[in-house]
Amino acid sequence: MATLTIRLPDEKHARLKALAKAKGISLNKLMEEFSNIALAEFDAQTRFKALAITGDRQTGLELLDKLDNYFAES
Repeated sequence: MATLTIRLPDEKHARLKALAKAKGISLNKLMEEFSNIALAEFDAQTRFKALAITGDRQTGLELLDKLDNYFAES
């Protein structure tokens, strides 16, 4: 397991400690949760871009129009 040292403004550090305490977890665990979220978002974006390259532009635009219509009706 690696150790990472980061520099944060004191106010942000205090707020993150308070958030961790409110969630009942350690600051270390909170940072691990944040890193999991960031990596999941990055992976999803990477997969989306890879699929977009292989897709058909016109089909994609048609699907976006369907989504727009669906949410406009909701």
